[in-house]
Amino acid sequence: MKNQKTRTLCLGAVCIALALALSYIEIQISAAFGGFGGSIDFVMVPLIVFSMYAGAPWGIGAGFVFGIMKYLFANGVAVSWVSILFDYSVAYAAVGFAGLLRGRYRAMPLAALIGCAARFLVHFASGVTVYAQYMPEVFMDMPMTSPTIYSILYNGTYMLPNTVLAIAVCALLIRPMERLDKIVQM
Repeated sequence: MKNQKTRTLCLGAVCIALALALSYIEIQISAAFGGFGGSIDFVMVPLIVFSMYAGAPWGIGAGFVFGIMKYLFANGVAVSWVSILFDYSVAYAAVGFAGLLRGRYRAMPLAALIGCAARFLVHFASGVTVYAQYMPEVFMDMPMTSPTIYSILYNGTYMLPNTVLAIAVCALLIRPMERLDKIVQM
């Protein structure tokens, strides 16, 4: 039992490190919309893979740790400690909900969708509460009067492409994950 926990902890550390390395390879898109942050990248994939292997509690923990590290080491942008908490720690912890489908590698695309949707909901809540005061009068050539609509549009500009990317990569990882799981259980 102790070896399994050690193995899971080590795999989690490797996936967090991989996600952090991947966070430096990104396409910044929010500047075009006059926003604070948001990018297209592959960082959720290692977190989803780890969550699928270890389960939701471990995945949530790994996402939380990754969020802190991303803010500290990958040029994190925040307007307050609340935005640090929401937009980094809690948002990436939410990706760990992909682990609700632990071990069901054929369902990896669905797990990716679950993790990405959970992350989107956290960013949405942050946009409606923390960032509502920064809502522009016009966004994407539309007048903005509702923080709810603004948060959906703003967070959708980077979360939708990230979700599609994560689902596609996770679909490609189904067979390798099944093979890896068989090797690890030997």
